[in-house]
Amino acid sequence: MVTLPHHRFNPWAILHQRCSECGEGRVFGGTFRMNERCPVCHVKFERGPGYFTGAMYFSYALGIPIIAAGVLLGKLWLVPTWPLHWITLAVWVGFLPLAPAVFRYSRILFIHFDRFFDPDGAGD
Repeated sequence: MVTLPHHRFNPWAILHQRCSECGEGRVFGGTFRMNERCPVCHVKFERGPGYFTGAMYFSYALGIPIIAAGVLLGKLWLVPTWPLHWITLAVWVGFLPLAPAVFRYSRILFIHFDRFFDPDGAGD
């Protein structure tokens, strides 16, 4: 029999970049600087060395659809006469300001995903 995770899923905490345990503490203390622990419940965000390597998959999952949609939108509707490589370059340049948000949300999503499926860190 399959057992479902007992940890609750909190979309509000993900959207507002809050702790996966208490839903109140801020995960980031600056644009790129993460707090080591939650300021409210003191849970440690990084469970071990290389912990956020898994966040790269979430970064791909967030970034690639944005870029693909931008290229498709550009080629089909906005500037169909431009060569594809120019449209792709323009979309990548337009994506650069979104990179900090993708970085942050990929880590937030990974923390919440990991704590949802492995709340006690038993898989470490």
